[in-house]
Amino acid sequence: MGKKKRKKCGHYSGIGGQAVLEGVMMKNKEEYAVSVRKPDGLIETKKDRYEGVWGDHKLAQLPFLRGIFNFIDSLVLGMQTLTWSADFYEEETQEGGAETEAKKGSDKLMMGLTVAFSIVLAVGIFIALPFGISLLFRSYVRNQSLLAILEGAVRLAIFLIYVASIASMKDIRRVYQYHGAEHKCINCLERGRPLTVRNVMRSSRLHKRCGTSFLLFVMLISILLFMFVRVESPVLRLVVRILLIPVIAGISYEVIRLAGRSDNALVNLISKPGMWLQRLTTKEPDEEMVEVAIASVEAVFDWKGYLEEEFGRRVEEPEGEPAVQ
Repeated sequence: MGKKKRKKCGHYSGIGGQAVLEGVMMKNKEEYAVSVRKPDGLIETKKDRYEGVWGDHKLAQLPFLRGIFNFIDSLVLGMQTLTWSADFYEEETQEGGAETEAKKGSDKLMMGLTVAFSIVLAVGIFIALPFGISLLFRSYVRNQSLLAILEGAVRLAIFLIYVASIASMKDIRRVYQYHGAEHKCINCLERGRPLTVRNVMRSSRLHKRCGTSFLLFVMLISILLFMFVRVESPVLRLVVRILLIPVIAGISYEVIRLAGRSDNALVNLISKPGMWLQRLTTKEPDEEMVEVAIASVEAVFDWKGYLEEEFGRRVEEPEGEPAVQ
């Protein structure tokens, strides 16, 4: 079979994921799998379906609105898979079925409270705090647009300091290595290479559809949007900013979605800052981490069929076959 002409940017695969404790979660449509390297060195994979909080409701499919639903679903699923991976490293073991069922119920409640608390905390740190700091300069900056830019600069600085501080923690480094392994697997496939450890290791750890890039777009788009908010009362201005968060998330999602499917000069340009920031939130993984990421991909994605359909490449390589350049 002849090979199709390969695009420079590769082909969109539709898969995405996140790093968890000693593992990787990959999601393909409604199916997801999380693979973890257990303390005994073996890889365990859990495969399941996640329909989303709102399922297949039409509102969840509409442009700009879908970004809001997708963001919430990512938080919920991310917390679930992170909790599952952490269970392998708990010091205390659970005994008895009744206790396990009770624990499941309490875990769901705790998970919901954690997601809600995380959202409230994020609003406080990245919306209310920069807004409060900007009010200190009202006597010196009369122009509302300039004040909004100053507020945005403070917000961006807080965000960058937060990311850099997290990245400097030794315990987070392995999570960021698994984050890199996740990106490398997706990049490997979207550039038409068979999913082998060698090919994945040689792929880039940076990807335009990364959640890090999404959050940076949220910060930058908020600066532009808040410049046009003209409300005299500081309290009302803060309320309007909070109410606009879903709008900002929806716009940011559409931008990141476009970035993942396009390769024109403008899209590549606006993607650059997010790619630079990923140098902090991803690290180069080792081969054992890549094996875990590959196990997660293979549980939910027929990558051989994908390569044949998108690139015209039939993969029938025996073990030990040299990697495709």
